Amino acid sequence: MPNLIEIAIPVEEKLAAKLRDLDQREAIGRILSRMLEPDANVDRLMAAIERLKSDAQARGLTDALLDEELDAYNAERRS
Repeated sequence: MPNLIEIAIPVEEKLAAKLRDLDQREAIGRILSRMLEPDANVDRLMAAIERLKSDAQARGLTDALLDEELDAYNAERRS
């Protein structure tokens, strides 16, 4: 991530301890950057996923049915 600067963000004390690790802070910084200025490609992907989900729900595919199908698929792969 180019042009990085340090900022102070208030967090709970128990979380602050986890942020002492540089790798953890950098990872959270990337997440925060994406939240504040999302990538247009990610937005398009999320929009496509939402359209697919809406279409599937309109055709009767419920979350429960999808979970059953995924469980069956995973069980089959493990056999």
